[in-house]
Formats: sequence, C-alpha cells, structure tokens
Amino acid sequence: MINITVNGYPQRYKGDPDMPLLWYLRDMLDLTGTKYGCGMALCGACTVHIDGRAQRSCVTPMSAIKGASVTTIEGLSENGDHPVQRAWSEQRVPQCGYCQSGQMMQAASLLKTNKSPSDDDIDAAMSGNICRCGTYPRIRKAVKAAARSLAGADFYDATSTAQAATSQGDQIA
Repeated sequence: MINITVNGYPQRYKGDPDMPLLWYLRDMLDLTGTKYGCGMALCGACTVHIDGRAQRSCVTPMSAIKGASVTTIEGLSENGDHPVQRAWSEQRVPQCGYCQSGQMMQAASLLKTNKSPSDDDIDAAMSGNICRCGTYPRIRKAVKAAARSLAGADFYDATSTAQAATSQGDQIA
C-alpha cells in the first residue's frame, strides 16, 4: 500500500506500483486538470508539485512517491485565486488551454524559489513546458504579474497590457 497526500487529503493506493501518478490522479481521483501530453516528460502538460517541487506525473511511478505530498492544479487554491491563476486570467494567456495547468504549476514552483524572476529565469524555468499555441510572451508577462502580486503589488491593468502587447506584435485572442 502506498500512502500519499493529494491536495491536502490523505490517499491510499493499493494498485500497481509502476502505475504513473498521472493516471492515478486522472482515472482514480478524477482530478482531470492534470493533462496527458506526451507520456515522456517532454511537454510539461502533466506537471504537478511533489513535495513542493514541479515534476512530471506521466513518468513518476506511484512507488516513487510513498509518503509524498502531491498538489495538482485543483489544489493550487480552493477558489482558483492563486496569484498565478489570477495572472493567467488577467494576462489572457490561454488559447486552447491544454498546456495551461502544467504551465501554471511550473510557474508556481518557480515563484516559490525565485520571488522576482528575470526574463531569463522565467524562460529557463518554463522551457520544459511546451505551448502549442505559442503564448510564451503572455506566459512570461503572467509570471511577472504573479510575482508582483506575491510581493504585494497590483496586477497589470488588463486593458493597458492587452493594448501594449498587441502594439508589440503579441496578438491577444
């Protein structure tokens, strides 16, 4: 038996210890915010926090997380009001949205360790998360907005940010 905590709730898993965490979360706990993208830890759609660190759930066997604490996008905040989630909305990051839960989990992990990341810091931390729609400029803006929020500053005004982004060639959908 494997005991873990998922989004603050204790869980007991009695199945195949080689089963990927992703499938346990999606199929057994019905936490479908964590997405299957590639199954090889290359795209980042399956990113969750394991003991506070961003990790790919598609290649993490259940046996590797005995006693661990797992946080999914559903557990990032009860009301979807974590600064990263709010920044994603304010900056209008998602297009198709498929990669966004993994992107947000990666960004939240970055901001736990780096309260004021530079563009290079953000690019390095987020480089393993692929966005098919190419919203990378908005992702970077959202990470910076979340960092300011966490530091006590206000978010960008969404209207002026959208106008500025559009004038710089970053089309807002």
